[in-house]
Amino acid sequence: MAVSTRTLGRSGIEVSALGMGCWAIGGPWAEGSRPLGWGAVDDAESIRAVRRALDLGVTLFDTADTYGAGHGERILGRALAGRRDEAVIATKWGYTFDEASRQATGEDASPGYLRRAVTDSLRRLDTDRIDLYQLHLGDLPTPRAEALIDTLEDLVADGLVRAYGWSTDRADRAGAFAQVAPRATAVQHGLSVLRDAPAMLAVCEKHDLASVARGPLGMGLLTGKYTADTTLPRDDIRGTAPTWLEWFRSGRPAPEWLRRVAAVRSALTADGRTLVQGALGWIWARSGRTVPIPGARTVAQVEENAAALHRGPLAADQFAEVERQLAALRSAALRDADRPHWPMPPIPAARP
Repeated sequence: MAVSTRTLGRSGIEVSALGMGCWAIGGPWAEGSRPLGWGAVDDAESIRAVRRALDLGVTLFDTADTYGAGHGERILGRALAGRRDEAVIATKWGYTFDEASRQATGEDASPGYLRRAVTDSLRRLDTDRIDLYQLHLGDLPTPRAEALIDTLEDLVADGLVRAYGWSTDRADRAGAFAQVAPRATAVQHGLSVLRDAPAMLAVCEKHDLASVARGPLGMGLLTGKYTADTTLPRDDIRGTAPTWLEWFRSGRPAPEWLRRVAAVRSALTADGRTLVQGALGWIWARSGRTVPIPGARTVAQVEENAAALHRGPLAADQFAEVERQLAALRSAALRDADRPHWPMPPIPAARP
């Protein structure tokens, strides 16, 4: 059954059930010598990809001011020129950077920086409002996040922001923030068939929040194009994989995650979907609040992702088979006394 739109939490903003993640179209930027982008990018192709997404019914575009040290917002603004009212723009703030050198420089959670950041993002995006403004500092202590609410409410009152949220994987902090933030409407968090997030989905249900699902394709693992022999280039963040990036290690797909992909591939593609489309269908079946935002930087990637909208959520029996395969993998891991030095991460059981 096809899926087309979902409501962005308690804001009432209608968005496409599928968004487009815009990290990759920001192009290169770094922290010192360590890359934070996905390598070289063709800006013209990025613009075509965004416009093709709009043509195919994708309306939610998620970026951040730090992607490409501001370049990602500029490219998205150029792509949406003349079509701004067709799109829902989500961006983030909290990390600091130097546009000229394309270097990350730190972070700033102060209300004063928040006001400067929103003004700068509006200028780069060439728009008069941000539809969803998200705190990007996922590990910020809750009291410091709550100290930003008054400023966020002022930005809403001024018409510069329509609604706001937090990009974090900490369910307890997201829940505490939503409890006291009047216009908090979404949490952006990791979610995929490879890594469920039952606690965060429960927070979204309790507080009427949208689940904006980042990493729905496991940073590319669920495209099926990476194997144990793949080596990512050094200018790609996956090629140098910081410790928080669990999917890759030393520029190669982590073997425990490749085993998990192999375990669910047949179930996800049993009804003729591609692996990508099956992975997105699992997320829609997992919760009616989810809006996955797979990254894309080419027209071909956008077209494959958007085709998943016509397939819709996995059927109940297909979802159950995916869960059965994951349960079997958990059992095998427990039985295996001679596991490699890198153990399989835990697999939370999902509930449809």
